[in-house]
Amino acid sequence: MAVWAIGDIQGCYVPFRELLEKIGFDPTNDELWLVGDLVNRGKGSLETLKYLYDIRDSVKIVLGNHDIGLIAAYYGIKKSNPTIDPILESPEAKTLIDWMRDQKFLHVDYALGYCMVHAGISPEFDLGMAIRYAAHLETQLQSANAPLWLEKILKKNVGRFDRKADIIDIDRYLLSSFTRMRFCFKDHRLDFDQKGPPSDALKEKGMVPWFLSSNRKTIDLKIVFGHWAALGFYQDENVLALDTGCIWKGKLTAARLDVPRAQIVQVECRRF
Repeated sequence: MAVWAIGDIQGCYVPFRELLEKIGFDPTNDELWLVGDLVNRGKGSLETLKYLYDIRDSVKIVLGNHDIGLIAAYYGIKKSNPTIDPILESPEAKTLIDWMRDQKFLHVDYALGYCMVHAGISPEFDLGMAIRYAAHLETQLQSANAPLWLEKILKKNVGRFDRKADIIDIDRYLLSSFTRMRFCFKDHRLDFDQKGPPSDALKEKGMVPWFLSSNRKTIDLKIVFGHWAALGFYQDENVLALDTGCIWKGKLTAARLDVPRAQIVQVECRRF
C-alpha cells in the first residue's frame, strides 16, 4: 500500500486526476491524504468532491479555510460564488456537506511519523494540545448547532491564544490557527494579513513562518500542510509544505509518505 499526500486542489479537478494517474493511485489498495482546500476558485469543485466521496474509504482529509467557507455558504452564513454554486445546487449537496463536516482538522499517523493539517499547528501547541483542540473543533462542526457556531466564530480572526478568553474567542483562535496561519511574531501572535513568501523585510518586522518560530513547542511528528501557495514546496526535518499554487497556474504536488524519504511528484496546472 502506498500513502500519498497532495496539496491544495481548490477545484482543479483535471490536474488532480492527472496527478493521481501519474502516481498510479489505486483507491482499492492505496491511501490518499489531502491537506484541505478541496474546493473554490477552480471550475471542478463539484467533480472533485463527488470523486472523493466515491473513494472516501481510501481518503484522509483535513479541512481548509475554503472548505469551511463552503460549509458556511451552505448554511447561508457566507456568500456563494460561481465555483461552488454547482455544489450547493446539486441534489447531492446535503450528502456532500454532511460528509465534509465529518472531516478532521488534524490527522495523525504515528506509524508513518507524520501528521497533517491545513495551515499548520500553532507554536503554542504540543501534539497533545493540537489533538485535543482539533477534536474540539470537529465536535462543534459536527453538532446540530454548527450553523450558529460558525456564524459566531467566522466574524473575526483571533491571533493570540488566551486560555482565559471567552470560549468563542478561543474557538476563533483554534480555527484561525489550523486553517489560516502563515506568519507569527516573536511572541507567537499570529498574522493573517501577509500572504506572500518569507522575506528579510518581514523578518525585520519580527514576522517569521509559524514553523520557524523561536521556542515553538516540540512536535516529534513531521507536519504535512498546505494553504501557503506563495511559500511553495518546502521541506525540512519538521515540516513538509505541499501547496504549490495549482489554482494560480502553478503545480499540483504529491508526496509519497510510506518511504524513507518523501517521493515528490508534480503536474503542471495550466488547465483548471
